[in-house]
Amino acid sequence: MFAEVIVDIAASEVDKIFDYDCGNFEIVRGVRVTVPFGRTTVEGFVIGIKDSSEVPADKIKSIIEMLDKTPIITDEMFELLDYMTAKMHLIKVDVLRLFIPAAMRGGRVRELTRQVAVLSEEYRDRDPNEFIKRTSLAQHEVFEYLLTEKPEGELVSELTKILSASALKNLATRGIVRIYNAPQMRLPYSDIKPVADKDVILTDEQKSAVEKICSSVGKIFLLHGVTGSGKTEVYMRCIRNALDRGQTAIMLVPEISLTPQVLRNFRARFGDNVAILHSALGQGEKFDEWRKCLSGEAKVVLGARSAVFAPMKNVGVIVIDEEHDSSFISERTPRYSTEQVAEWRAKFNGANLILGSATPSIETYYAAKTGKFELLELTGRVNKRPLPEMEIVNMCREVALGNHTIFSALLMNELDKCIKGGNQAMLFLNRRGYASFVMCRACGYVAKCERCDVSLVYHREENRLKCHYCGNMYSALDLCPQCGSPFMKEGYIGTEKVVSQLKALYPNVGILRMDNDSTRTKGAHAQILGDFGEKKAQILVGTQMIAKGHDFPDVTLVGILDADMSLHMADYRSVERTFQLTTQVAGRAGRADRNGKVILQTFAPNHYVYNFVRNGDYKGFYEKEINLREVTKYPPFSTIVRVLVCGTDEAKAAAVLKNTYEKISAIKDKYPNNFIYLAYMRAPLRKIMDEFRMQILIRLTSDSDAIVNKIFDAVDECGVPKVTSYAEINPIKLS
Repeated sequence: MFAEVIVDIAASEVDKIFDYDCGNFEIVRGVRVTVPFGRTTVEGFVIGIKDSSEVPADKIKSIIEMLDKTPIITDEMFELLDYMTAKMHLIKVDVLRLFIPAAMRGGRVRELTRQVAVLSEEYRDRDPNEFIKRTSLAQHEVFEYLLTEKPEGELVSELTKILSASALKNLATRGIVRIYNAPQMRLPYSDIKPVADKDVILTDEQKSAVEKICSSVGKIFLLHGVTGSGKTEVYMRCIRNALDRGQTAIMLVPEISLTPQVLRNFRARFGDNVAILHSALGQGEKFDEWRKCLSGEAKVVLGARSAVFAPMKNVGVIVIDEEHDSSFISERTPRYSTEQVAEWRAKFNGANLILGSATPSIETYYAAKTGKFELLELTGRVNKRPLPEMEIVNMCREVALGNHTIFSALLMNELDKCIKGGNQAMLFLNRRGYASFVMCRACGYVAKCERCDVSLVYHREENRLKCHYCGNMYSALDLCPQCGSPFMKEGYIGTEKVVSQLKALYPNVGILRMDNDSTRTKGAHAQILGDFGEKKAQILVGTQMIAKGHDFPDVTLVGILDADMSLHMADYRSVERTFQLTTQVAGRAGRADRNGKVILQTFAPNHYVYNFVRNGDYKGFYEKEINLREVTKYPPFSTIVRVLVCGTDEAKAAAVLKNTYEKISAIKDKYPNNFIYLAYMRAPLRKIMDEFRMQILIRLTSDSDAIVNKIFDAVDECGVPKVTSYAEINPIKLS
């Protein structure tokens, strides 16, 4: 027998099937093996078994070791592999790696076992005085405990905390007690306090949505509901329906910070049937949760983007909450769209796919309006309370009145009232650190990263300058390294400085910060949100981590400190992102029985987007934006393709860019009616992590799938070693 193996080396040159002799191993499709490859040994994935090979017998090598007792990659995943390599032009091993926990590769994580002590069967019904001396009281205690208290066995580590370890050892040596290694599952968030499941009465709109979804098979739904409208309850009812039919479910959320809160609700509803998968778990925890999915022990998997690949069988429903969020697009190799993968899995399983959001992406809402998806709407909050009142503050006027702080007079007044009333506030600023750059006032020098073409961010707590792209850190500057001037100017305020200023204003008020810096340690997300939920702090300052999905009943005030951050980016999605982010964060206020208020600070108060945000008018915003997209021929009325070329050798990267551009130009000459725009240029971020970056931007008519495939082929044909080039479809960022 021969095994068809994909070796675990991420290089397109070896992304092909190699035949190996199975030898005496009972190899099956879907297991991993160790094989000789060149002068070394590597792991590989078995993707097929066959009786004969066309490779000459003297050229075929034998498998060294079988790493898995049973298949770890299911038949469904193999079909998904074919889809992703064809549709997204990925190499096979990169996709295969998505299907298993990273630490499984190289044997970096294994099944955890713990020693268990249990009475041997032949001694259970005998008088212990026959084989234990009457004077050996400690041995009698161990025997009695295992006979009456723990007849199924007890962990040795727990037993020896309360009884004699030497007595246990003596009984084990004589065979009276048997000690064996038992598998032990590592449970993430085991410290989350359980809550009683609420007996929720659905609103008419919720009931209608649940009935439509549960009475359908294999459909895609857009659940468009205002913040606080009870979308999560709809998801859970549909998941319960799938479980009652003997099926499984996948629930995806955009932020890791959301998972503890959602997990608490899901464990209350579905008990131990819930597994959780995301990148912040420990390697052992992730491995055990993944095994629960593979074995069928878990019926519901909850997680971030990577959970879409969970090895669940017979999936009945897939939910993508906050479907508009950019985190559902992978921007690193392998690049994929979570929604595309979810659509494929839903179709394969005959499952329903639910896309939920208060602010759906323009493309998704367009698909629903044109009949590709079924549109379900929740127009009111479940507590029948109105959306929070929003006031827009013109920060230009604040500056004119002499207020040069980041806090407007209105925001400070409302914050004072909120704190004195015993309520809580959330302040949103999508910029971390203390200051966004450091500049010399005398000569204009700006501290930049040596490896990246970006300004360094000052972090006061560590007194360091940091690059937010490569992670490099530098000493803080007291003097300009270029001219020696001591007059250094700090750039735009970040969350760290906001907290510093608030502590000066409110020294006796608990203040928490939630951003990438404050949540680097394991469990930090849950700790911060737990402390805020328990009212250990009255103010929570954060980046977009705090904008989505969180439900704190005592939050009555939300302050959006700089609403314009995403508004002026050179990106056709900039206005859409501004609407989504400000609407989402505004929705955190007034979710219980108290009215909420939102203070939105902007230097562009007359921009049309803020009028739609203030009125909570998604449909009005959509109509405005879809008309602009149609006139300017941007998605969904076109397809944008970006070819990005990166390399440490600038000349070599430029040569690849030139060759690729010439091939794409030839495609344009052949199909001129499909091309709206074609140009090449340096990327806005010229260098990241020592790699020079250049790009080709292409805009095609929306019916250009065949042309897109030709562009992918052109990129592949022009590839050279040590230069990375790839194509992205409708990229999330153009920087």
